[in-house]
Amino acid sequence: MKKRLIKFREKSLRFFKYDFETILTFGIKLDQPYLRLSVGYLSYIIFGALLLTLPFMRREPVGFLDNLFTATSAVSTTGLVTVDMAMNYNLTGQIIVLFLIQLGGLGYMTVSSFVMLKLTKHFTMIKKRVLQAEFSVPGDLDIKNLVPNIVGFTFIFEAAGALLLYLFFRSSGADNPLWSAIFHSVSAFCTAGFSIYSDNLVQFDTNIGVNLVIMVLCYAGAMGYIVMYDLWKRIRIRKHKISFTTKVIAFVTLILTVFGTTELFLFEPGIRHFSCFDRFLISLFQTMSALTTVGYNTVNVGGFLPISLMTITLIMYFGASPSGTGGGLKSTTTSAVFAYVKSKLSQQRDTYLFKHRIPSYRVDSALTTVLLYSFVLLVGSYLLAATERDTSYIKLIFEAGSALGTVGLSTGITADLSAWSKVILIFLMYIGRVGVLTIGYSMLLRMRARTKLIGGAETDLAI
Repeated sequence: MKKRLIKFREKSLRFFKYDFETILTFGIKLDQPYLRLSVGYLSYIIFGALLLTLPFMRREPVGFLDNLFTATSAVSTTGLVTVDMAMNYNLTGQIIVLFLIQLGGLGYMTVSSFVMLKLTKHFTMIKKRVLQAEFSVPGDLDIKNLVPNIVGFTFIFEAAGALLLYLFFRSSGADNPLWSAIFHSVSAFCTAGFSIYSDNLVQFDTNIGVNLVIMVLCYAGAMGYIVMYDLWKRIRIRKHKISFTTKVIAFVTLILTVFGTTELFLFEPGIRHFSCFDRFLISLFQTMSALTTVGYNTVNVGGFLPISLMTITLIMYFGASPSGTGGGLKSTTTSAVFAYVKSKLSQQRDTYLFKHRIPSYRVDSALTTVLLYSFVLLVGSYLLAATERDTSYIKLIFEAGSALGTVGLSTGITADLSAWSKVILIFLMYIGRVGVLTIGYSMLLRMRARTKLIGGAETDLAI
């Protein structure tokens, strides 16, 4: 019996070390972490789309492009949909979508790394490099400890959220309260924003219980595993000092939450018919939805004023936090760029943020991310405007920002977009999940492999 267990463990180890990752990368052996990330997420999307095309996954016929769109949206934890989840996918199809959301929320390589860690108590160097590329973490945080904490925190929050949501859904008379609670808990913590209700969460617009549980799950997922791990250590060890990264994330999150909530509460006429408290709750929820990039809505966002849509777009642009499940530029990236500009205007050689010197490589990474992210958003919006000439540009840039930021909020135009526009949004969602730097590094490595780098004399350039 003992020998059989040893053989089973060895076979399992070989599968997760070789066969599983060979399947995920289409048989291509990739030693570069950024290339592996790009191909890995692409494989999730393709496998998910193929599964959703099976006839027993759907209630109504759905085209391959729409299935591909749904799979990309699920893996990227975006939440944009071109078909009604409740009307078009049956329970089996919804389970597949939820599985893809969970994979996307946990991150590529996390699941297999967790299994490897449990089987062998260690994992390979390439796994460490891929995880370091995927999760931007401080240098003093051990990747080996991060993986089990990611899995542990995820399932603890999702289980607690599902239990609470079940109680609130059942008391409100919602259909299938247990399945709905599980689905929305996972979707909320992974900041995916998928809903099995045709109106998203509009029917719970003033339900305090549902709103609060969803907001806690979304903030926990979006603020990231760094913050959760830091707070957990603070609870267990009284002398533990909260890291600078956690403080920056909390500060930026608070500022953007107050900004968005205040603007919607005071200036958005579409919610003025609600009572003062309900208007505040809706304003807070929609700001949270944009900031955490979850994409849930409790009101019709398409009826908002252009200034409100621009406010939400700006918040979506800044996005969530590193090592979390949300998208966008990330709070620390925004902070580093702000600190860089402030330091240069003050004629300081180094970059300081709250009297802390930021390493130059972090500043370079932040500046590159902002430039690439803004460029991709501009190009995506431009292409959408070229294919959807009869649609307001503010709605198109809102849609592009939602896709690239993996948010999922929409003014209601997604389902009516042309095939080319859907393809553009698929690319934006994919880039948003993998990351603009990952895509950039992957392209650069591919170019280097095909061309020789030729050095030259330094030349001055007037700027």
